[in-house]
Amino acid sequence: MTLNADVAPSRVSKPQTRPANPDFSSGPCAKRPGWSLEALSGALLGRSHRSSEGRAKLGEVIERSAAILGLPEGWRLGIVPGSDTGAVEMVLWSLLGTRPVDVLAFESFSATWANDITAQLGLDARVLKADYGELPDLQVVDWSRDVVLAWNGTTSGVKLPDTAAIPSEHDGLIICDATSAAFAMELPWEKLDVVTWSWQKVLGGEAAHGMLALSPRAVARLEAGPAPRPLPKVFRLTSKGKLNESIFRGDTINTPSMLCVEDALDGLRWAESVGGLKGLIARSRANLAVVEAWEAKSEWAEFLARDPALRSNTAICLRIVAPWFKALDAESQTKAAKKMASLLHDEAVAYDIASYRDAPAGLRIWGGATVETADVEALLPWLDWAEAQVRSEYGA
Repeated sequence: MTLNADVAPSRVSKPQTRPANPDFSSGPCAKRPGWSLEALSGALLGRSHRSSEGRAKLGEVIERSAAILGLPEGWRLGIVPGSDTGAVEMVLWSLLGTRPVDVLAFESFSATWANDITAQLGLDARVLKADYGELPDLQVVDWSRDVVLAWNGTTSGVKLPDTAAIPSEHDGLIICDATSAAFAMELPWEKLDVVTWSWQKVLGGEAAHGMLALSPRAVARLEAGPAPRPLPKVFRLTSKGKLNESIFRGDTINTPSMLCVEDALDGLRWAESVGGLKGLIARSRANLAVVEAWEAKSEWAEFLARDPALRSNTAICLRIVAPWFKALDAESQTKAAKKMASLLHDEAVAYDIASYRDAPAGLRIWGGATVETADVEALLPWLDWAEAQVRSEYGA
């Protein structure tokens, strides 16, 4: 339903159909369709993760993840502490320092990595910035440096458009935060050197540990010499000058939640059942397509990422462009957008879809593979209804 300028808010009827699952949070994300606590009945509770059974389950997470994503031969994949944030910090502190760094900063988390590299590590770094909804100019990246980037901006709804700008041969390492891209977008493994993600995004797993994938070039950097700074235990990837291979066989650095491990396995098995990576990508793209069709007719909502080539199919971020909203000051805009999200929450239509706190005021709909397209379709008329209610409150 599209609002016309001459239609009074009171005439926008409350929709009758609600999404079957109102979970549209961008993390932790919706559980896979049909999930219940019964899926965790096989969890290895009350047992050591270092038992043969514990190691087997952790190893299975690694093996199934690598197979679904098509990890190239020679890469190592391990489970590390602290979700995706822990995985990224581990590689920043362990790998950076021998070369200058280019870091792309175009949303909250990539800006955090930029701050850590410059303010915490104090490295020779160039920060390539872009506003929310945009991407830094990839043509100015110096690939002879180490490069740190997010493949998909979880808080801005902007993704890298393709792999053309990334050279196949590069002197530095390319470190890629792919937490809201892995399992929903094609990743150019042959052009990357480090890739990280978490269980809580596209497969809807519970948070706990992150996943860290290392190319042979990244392993060679680690083994070339000690890290250029002292490292806490949870960041140490080498032992006696060599890669600690046990981490990449399921021997985690610290104690994982075996309940979360069981949930991760459930999500991976479901991914295989829907066609693996191709099936997951298709499900996520279908969710974006529904929103794109609605947005093209909307008179009040617009994608934060105006360029379709940059538009994320997982973190679908919308800005409010209605005249009544644009007339408000920044504080009032934030309150109005949060009011819309609150109305949707109170109606049990959509939970946790306010835009990220650092992003422009608006809405953020998670469109990852665990979200059913029918639920996105049911949600959209409710967005029109919520906008009309809040517009009426502001006398527009």
